[in-house]
Amino acid sequence: MVVMGRIVAPYGVYGWVKVVPDTEYLDGLLDYEAWWIGKAPNWRETTVEQAKIHNDVLLIKLSGVGDRDAAFALKGQQIAVPREALPETEEGEYYWSDLIGLQVSNTEGVDFGKITQVLETGANDVLVVREKQPTQVKGKDGKLREEYRERLIPFTSDAVPEVDIQAGTVLVEWDADF
Repeated sequence: MVVMGRIVAPYGVYGWVKVVPDTEYLDGLLDYEAWWIGKAPNWRETTVEQAKIHNDVLLIKLSGVGDRDAAFALKGQQIAVPREALPETEEGEYYWSDLIGLQVSNTEGVDFGKITQVLETGANDVLVVREKQPTQVKGKDGKLREEYRERLIPFTSDAVPEVDIQAGTVLVEWDADF
């Protein structure tokens, strides 16, 4: 399953929900006949009865959801589609879900950790890379806590010269101290 969005709130009293899609186009989720609602590994199949675009969210009436209470129970659930339902990517294109979890190192061989998230910005997408080893930091209260270093790396051909989905690796042209 590939997560394509999430239900953020009920809408109205007749079982509609607000959906924030993680697709390139706001209505991209509507291209799929069946949706899978839940969180891995507990998915259940459902279909969309009606849909409307409202500002930057989708308003969706799902089959079997007849009132506000049923809609509220879906708040926070993810929306996914089977991987085989997605179109093939072009050379140099990747689904964000395929990038999450890939191991990142720079051209000097420094291990940066794994991609935990991909952010969309106005200029280009950004990889959020989190180191696997936490560092000990003393808080204001004097207690030690663990923090993970995160790097934000622009997902451009200059900064990311190589992505190998099969090997699970990403090579970046990025200074280790930055």
